[in-house]
Amino acid sequence: MPKKIVTHNAKFHSDDVFAAAALLLLYPDAEVVRTREEVLITSGDIVFDVGEIYDADSNRFDHHQLGGAGDRENGIPYSSLGLIWKKFGEELTGSQVVMERIDRSLVQAIDAGDNGVDLFKPTIVGARPYVISSVVNEFGVTWKEKEDWDGRFMECVEWAKGFLARLIKTEQDTAEGENIVQDAYQAAADKRLVIIEEQYALGRGLVTKVLSDLPEPLYSILYRHDHKSWQLVAVRKNNDTFGLRKSLPESWAAKHDTELEVESGVSGALFCHRRCFM
Repeated sequence: MPKKIVTHNAKFHSDDVFAAAALLLLYPDAEVVRTREEVLITSGDIVFDVGEIYDADSNRFDHHQLGGAGDRENGIPYSSLGLIWKKFGEELTGSQVVMERIDRSLVQAIDAGDNGVDLFKPTIVGARPYVISSVVNEFGVTWKEKEDWDGRFMECVEWAKGFLARLIKTEQDTAEGENIVQDAYQAAADKRLVIIEEQYALGRGLVTKVLSDLPEPLYSILYRHDHKSWQLVAVRKNNDTFGLRKSLPESWAAKHDTELEVESGVSGALFCHRRCFM
């Protein structure tokens, strides 16, 4: 069980913040030491983002040395977070699937930013995405504040721990929910209509995301627990468009209650969205 986690002192970035957060979620009793003194660096059980050594077997995870610490197949170089995630991510998340999902959604973007790789091209002059590194930067010390970089770092790490724990929970539940949708699809007598059992509060976003990657589904029926009512939802052509494979009848659009009952012939019908997807 690691007792001492070592990283560099002074200013911090999203890679070392989230690397520390991930390790502290896994080893909550570990001490974090921020330093550039070699004697303290070599005393660490896990060292990241400092020391100019990458050796996963000895728990050294720096990427600043000549030649870096390797690139992914897609060309994104590893930062300290990516290196930590590659070794400890599956243990922390409980599955290779969730580990890989978070690598794609969070870790790679942080690694890219820390290594100077552009992922976005602005389409409107003067407007740029407000990304996770922007949030981390808000925790830094301004020119009018006392230079307590260690204190600000640990405050940011606490925030990142909560964010990362929530992301892991979300991705774990999403992966499980996607398996439920796949099972419902396999069990459907007519795969154009996939019914999700009432006990699963999966939400139409998750359900239609899975079904849009399958060839036959046109609609899904699922229970909306917050409204205590059933939904009929049209499936998108694919996950890159809002276009539907088969929308609900335009004559139903924006109709409520009795008016919708009459128009649809469905007793108890409550509402149809004006875009005819639900």
